[in-house]
Order: sequence, then C-alpha cells, then structure tokens
Amino acid sequence: MRGGGIQKKVQQLVWRTRRWMITATLGAILLACLGAGRPAIAAPSISISISTSTLSALSDQSVQTIGKLRKAAFAATQSGQFDLAETQWSALIEQLPQEAAVWSNRGNVRVRENNLEGAITDYTQAIALAPTEPDPYLNRGAVWEATGQWKKAISDYNQVLQLNPDDPAAYNNRGNAEAGQGEWELAIADYQAAITLQPSFSLAYGNYALALYQTGDTSKSIQIMKSLVRKYPSFADMRAALTAVLWDQGQQGEAESNWVAVVGLDGRYKDLSWVKNVRRWPPKMVAALESFLTL
Repeated sequence: MRGGGIQKKVQQLVWRTRRWMITATLGAILLACLGAGRPAIAAPSISISISTSTLSALSDQSVQTIGKLRKAAFAATQSGQFDLAETQWSALIEQLPQEAAVWSNRGNVRVRENNLEGAITDYTQAIALAPTEPDPYLNRGAVWEATGQWKKAISDYNQVLQLNPDDPAAYNNRGNAEAGQGEWELAIADYQAAITLQPSFSLAYGNYALALYQTGDTSKSIQIMKSLVRKYPSFADMRAALTAVLWDQGQQGEAESNWVAVVGLDGRYKDLSWVKNVRRWPPKMVAALESFLTL
C-alpha cells in the first residue's frame, strides 16, 4: 500500500494537539500536578497530514506498528499511567521523528509527570518542526506561566495570536501572565477578548471577575461570580472567591453558605499560601479570604 492509501491510514493513527478549554485552571494537567495557575492548554485530539517523504518511507508493517503505539499511548495517558505513556510516545517519536504532534503529545504527558523541563524541550522541538502551528506555543506558554516566567509566557501567547488572532485560550492565558506582572488593566482587556470570542468560556469569566475585584470594580465582580456559581455549582474557585468578597461586604450568612460548599469541593482554599502562590489569586482577593479565615 502506497501514497493515498497509506496517508489515509496513517492519518487515522497519528494525532495532533488541538484546543482543550480546561474548566479549572490548567485543570487536568498543571493544576493536577502543581496546583498551578489558570492557563488553558492544548491536548491531543485530531489527525494531521503526514509529509510525502514520511509516507514514502512507511511500510504496511510500520503503519501497523504506529497504530499499536498510538493506541497504547492514548490508553496509558487516559488511565493515568504516565510513565508508560511517555514510553509509548517516545517509541512513536522514533517512528515519526519529524512529526510535531508526537513531540507535543509527549510534552503533555511530561507535564503530568511534573517533568516541566522535559515538556519545554518537547514543545520547543514541536515548534521547530511546525513553526506555524499554534498549539505547541500555547502549551509551552502554559508551562512558562505555571513557573512564573511571565515574559516568556507572554511571548509564546503573542505568537499564538499572530497565527490565530481569534484564539480565546491565548487571550485568557496572556491575561494570566499579565496579571502575574501586576498589569491588571491589560489582563482585564485580554479576559474580555477571550469571553467575547467564546461566551461559554467560564474559566476566563472567573479570571475576569478576580481581576475586576483587584481593580476596585466590586459590584461587577460579585455579579459575575454569582452568575458563574449559579451556572456551575461545583466551580470551587468562584465559590471561594464569592465567600471572600461577600464576607468583606458584610454578608456573613451567604459567605458562610458558600464556604461550606468550597470545603466539600476543594479543601486547598483553606491554605492561604496555596491560594496566593500556587492558585495566584490577586492580592486584594487573598486579603479578603484571609479576613474570612482568620475570624
């Protein structure tokens, strides 16, 4: 089997990274590993075209090997066997060293293993192989962001937006990095851009509400928080934020009611150090939560 037949089959076997709007601040990836931050990240989803030179070198046996490795890599990733998943993605890289997708996918697994240096290396290689693909920049930027390297994160998010000016994830993430630098008005503008492009982007709405509170727009901030909690009752971050701001506004009963839900959803919000340094709430939000916790 050659040409179009092999291409069609291999396209069903090799997958590239696409947008995944995680609903809890780098949720299943960086939040699970580091507890960190608020970025969205790209995850494996759909197939890519394989280059002609790659096609000409593939035998039927190679196609079968790639298919088995791909199935094993995704199965291990989905089941949380990240050591095994990395081994499978590494084997796929040996089969398809010029395909950016497999490098980026291994980078995602390495993030899950908290091997951030290795993840950066893989995303950088994916970028070298496919410099016009936005997703490896988004992924690498998310790791820079999670480690507090704001300028590098912003540079990668800027590159995503050059390639795709209508990317809500990049706007949200760049807003996070700008917030990390204390540039709250820039952050607010980027969160607004993200939710304009994707009105259902609850993560960006939450970040927007936190930034508004930091800049003194308390009433609008509370309005957004309440709306998000009504729509997403298990949104622990917004329930914790609402607890803090309602307590600060003298609405103790409603604040305490929200806090009961927070404790059942995510006990880490009882740890101010985590909220400040890992979750990275704005300073005024941290102070409001501290006021609630210390009484």
